[in-house]
Amino acid sequence: MRWDAQALRPAGETDATGGGQLSGDSASGAGPTAPALLPLAGLVRSVSTPEFAGVTFHEVTAKSVLNKVAAGSRMPFEWTVNPYRGCSHACVYCFARKTHTYLDFDAGLDFDSQVVVKINAAEVLRKELAKPSWQRHHVALGTNTDPYQRAEGRYQLMPGIIGALADSGTPLSILTKGTLLARDIPLLKHAAAQVPVGVGISLAMTDERLSEAVEPGTPGPRARLKLVSRLREAGLPCGVMAMPILPWLSDSDEALDSLFGSLAAAGATGVTAGALYLKPGTREWFMQWIAKEHPQLAGKYRRLYGSGSYASKEYRAWLAGRIRYFKSRHGFLGSSGFSHRDLDDDPREEEAQYPAGSIPDPAAQRAFAGNASVAHAGAAQPTLF
Repeated sequence: MRWDAQALRPAGETDATGGGQLSGDSASGAGPTAPALLPLAGLVRSVSTPEFAGVTFHEVTAKSVLNKVAAGSRMPFEWTVNPYRGCSHACVYCFARKTHTYLDFDAGLDFDSQVVVKINAAEVLRKELAKPSWQRHHVALGTNTDPYQRAEGRYQLMPGIIGALADSGTPLSILTKGTLLARDIPLLKHAAAQVPVGVGISLAMTDERLSEAVEPGTPGPRARLKLVSRLREAGLPCGVMAMPILPWLSDSDEALDSLFGSLAAAGATGVTAGALYLKPGTREWFMQWIAKEHPQLAGKYRRLYGSGSYASKEYRAWLAGRIRYFKSRHGFLGSSGFSHRDLDDDPREEEAQYPAGSIPDPAAQRAFAGNASVAHAGAAQPTLF
């Protein structure tokens, strides 16, 4: 890829080196890109190449990368870092789609094909973590868009981010579908000797054909199961977010048995499972996909979800029972992170249930903090999960 030969040009202008089309042609092939793409804050250049057909990368310099989670959030962390906005994994069910509209992109094709890259993320993060006011709270990576989507192979932002967090004494967690994470296993092992580390893999089905249809830009289920095993063999924790379970597509007994059996065989430290959410932005895109690919299910989905974001309580109760059964069958029932603990709870609580191993253990965080003064004297590393 001739990335380095490319620079931002007016709409419609091509790269004289032949390295690819720049910020002129729509990734969808629908014609010239609207000029509205150019006012992105900190935009350096926009790049498209044949090796990422249909995807345009908008490289920006960020002023800040540490994001404070909104007050009152149910998430088990207060701070996040997202080096990318938009995601080439193109999951039709992705809950984060609406966040792309904040950049004047749409929540559908633009989310999949217009990816914003914070090229200076690691440098800015180091400066922010060095401030005397930083309290070394747990920082979660991959909470909005995937930090190990394909572009990470080119931009290599995550090694610098992981290093910055570990060097500052900041606990960290990563949630991803990207098997590129395997590249950074040695770095994560090194970080885990400095701070508590959590690792989570998102995997909700073992059907390769269904996965290719609903999450076409991701590594397949077999590849992600192999990643779980590699993480565990490296001595790292690995929880699995088995979400979303798709009504009538991945919720059969055969599908759930295969899923939990495969996760147990791979060595997952915990599993959270729950039904599909259809929030605004996601709902429209997913329903369009269902109508096209599974028209016989379109009416069922409309009735199941009504005008809201969550499946009916009756369906969630039924799914909870099946999940309980198969978690027990495969040895996960005693693990933390079960998302259907009490169906009278607000269903939004499911969003905050992270599986064991996917976020730093609070006890480990306290132990690291208590041992900080003797770390260089050979203090024993506390349990990470």
